[in-house]
Amino acid sequence: MINVPAVNLLHTSTVARWHIQPVDHPYGDPQEALANSSDPAPEQVLAIICQQHQFNYLLWHEEDIARSVDVSDSQIAQVKRNIDKYNQARNDWIEKVDDWITADLQRKQIHAAAEAKLNTETPGSAIDRLSIMSLRIYHLREQLDRADIDQAHIDKVSHRLAVCGLQFADLSNSLAELLADIYSGAKRHKTYRQMKMYNDPSLNPYLYNRQAKTS
Repeated sequence: MINVPAVNLLHTSTVARWHIQPVDHPYGDPQEALANSSDPAPEQVLAIICQQHQFNYLLWHEEDIARSVDVSDSQIAQVKRNIDKYNQARNDWIEKVDDWITADLQRKQIHAAAEAKLNTETPGSAIDRLSIMSLRIYHLREQLDRADIDQAHIDKVSHRLAVCGLQFADLSNSLAELLADIYSGAKRHKTYRQMKMYNDPSLNPYLYNRQAKTS
């Protein structure tokens, strides 16, 4: 089963790590983890979760650039493409986390009770939210290290940090409870496919209509 404190440590430690060195794979090769999905070792799922987290990290910083007023139109166009790419990948890897849980349940021969209900979100989606929360907390703390801030700014950021800390703890506890329920058979688990349309030339109306006009 996924260890929530280990996930939290992964998220917080890698956010700090990646801000001082290039993004890497400290938990192992995620593609190798997918290929060895029959291996129940915790490192396998942590590698998959870390890859999902990396896309959130990259997406966060591309969105910072997108909101800048001192970049050229051509840069913004490239940033928009990067945002679409990373957002697609982020969602793809949420599904891979949930698929790992499905495989792990099958390995352990755990079946949901007949009366078991579904949760409003999957563990993969909750892990994605924790990933984003860890990024938000890191960047809020960064705000307190600025030399150009006044007390009003410090008070605002400190309040937001306190709220985020509570939300992070609540979501962590809820995820741990959800996983316990899934692994006891009290709740059902399934992967929800995001089926993003905007990156698919056959499903994006602008792209397929444009292709039809040029052919």
